[in-house]
Amino acid sequence: MQTIEIKIEAFGAIERLLPKALAFVFAENQSVKDVLTRIVKLYPEADQAMEKCACAIGEDMVTRQTALDRSCTLVLLSPVAGG
Repeated sequence: MQTIEIKIEAFGAIERLLPKALAFVFAENQSVKDVLTRIVKLYPEADQAMEKCACAIGEDMVTRQTALDRSCTLVLLSPVAGG
């Protein structure tokens, strides 16, 4: 079975809840939701922020159902209030 490395970059409020250097090794074809679930298990205080965050890979926003088929950096963006 192939494994992939998912690095995490967080911005905004989430950044304060997680360590600076965070990476996981997963089996291929895990979903973004699986990554977020793993983060919450390790850092329960980030639970609410994870529920509301937006996710991106590179310049592209992705959904929680997106399958991760190669190593990448998953960017977590805190919701922004205001207008």
